[in-house]
Amino acid sequence: MADYGFNEKNIVFTDTDKRHADLKIRLQSDDLGQSDFFRAMITGYINKDQRIISFLYDWREKEKKYSKRKRKIQESSLKKGDKMISKFGINEEELENIFDMLEQEHPDL
Repeated sequence: MADYGFNEKNIVFTDTDKRHADLKIRLQSDDLGQSDFFRAMITGYINKDQRIISFLYDWREKEKKYSKRKRKIQESSLKKGDKMISKFGINEEELENIFDMLEQEHPDL
């Protein structure tokens, strides 16, 4: 359990050779590595960065992978979740600290 979050994993997907080349060109022009780009996007998605979430909602609707009705339901659910977090006052960092303290006091768990 102590190693969780430190083991590296590969994330692999396929796309066309044209889109791959376009990506490489854009990354090079922005002086950005492919790994850094994907890590930044994943971090934004995990952290619910509204710019990324909004882009994905729009993209999913355009690609017919998501309805406006589902979007409203999910947005409402996210808002309720944020309200619950603020109500109980525990953010991600505080939650990690709690788990760290438990692990220090009870290493056998």
